Amino acid sequence: MWIAATAEQVLKPTAIALGNFDGIHRGHQKILQPILSAIDRQGEKRVYPTVVSFHPHPREFFTGEKIYLLTPIAEKTQLLERFGIEQLVLLPFNRELASLSPQQFVAEILVKQLQTTQISVGEDFRFGYQRRGTVADLEAIASHYSIEVQVNSLYKCLDEGGDNFRISSSRIRQALAAGEVERARFMLGRPYTLMGTVVPGQQLGRTIGFPTANLQLPPDKFLPRYGVYSVNVVLDSACFGALDSPLKGVMNIGCRPTVEGNRPTVEVHLLDWSEDLYGQTLTVSLERFLRPEQKFPSLEALQEQIAADCEAARYCLSR
Repeated sequence: MWIAATAEQVLKPTAIALGNFDGIHRGHQKILQPILSAIDRQGEKRVYPTVVSFHPHPREFFTGEKIYLLTPIAEKTQLLERFGIEQLVLLPFNRELASLSPQQFVAEILVKQLQTTQISVGEDFRFGYQRRGTVADLEAIASHYSIEVQVNSLYKCLDEGGDNFRISSSRIRQALAAGEVERARFMLGRPYTLMGTVVPGQQLGRTIGFPTANLQLPPDKFLPRYGVYSVNVVLDSACFGALDSPLKGVMNIGCRPTVEGNRPTVEVHLLDWSEDLYGQTLTVSLERFLRPEQKFPSLEALQEQIAADCEAARYCLSR
């Protein structure tokens, strides 16, 4: 996956999917499909299938509020590469870019800098100064440069009540905030994952018989509801050889109120595993929310509950 932040770094010409694409959910995947046809059946490259996004998130630029992402850049690039995208262009979202009219955005960014031949967007896509440009405007402006525009209808599904709802990054965040990981999984088309490096912690789990891997995540990663989850874990390392399947585990997200924790941590206990994991990168897939975070009267009570959590996770993950 080639990542470009300046016009000079871009591999050209491009067929682009345009948007923020936080989560790469099923709606986003629909927008990616048209540009993948830029490579013919024999594999001869005509243009570079490219996702064009913005950094920082435009809402963060305008409001000054930190936006926590479903897929920080490292995760986003892995997912895009898996779908066949060859390049990610991160346009620096600043006052200069925000002030471009729809016509200027197409002419200066898409045509001049990216040499775009094909564009794929969702039907609700807006662009240009104060988001004044619509998909109809994009089609009209792009036609002057003989650029094909594919407008994709929104991805909608039926909820439990039989009503249509649109899959969106904000709905996925709402589901995760409520611990509804199965609902988030449906909208994403895959489990929600946390990808981080194992760093030293307080090693309390080791003293009560449940050693944990303390994960350091990207600072802009969106965390789901605090509590305990059953998880599948993939080790991104050759140190342990080829593993036939993901490792099963229990993950706790929260401030550990029983031991007076004062900041959120992400800790994973792997079932039937005793190897040292310091410095390793883990990809943790959330499978089921087991229980909310709670404070226990003693370490012994906490130990009993962790044992019960492990059994619940074994049962969930073996089904």
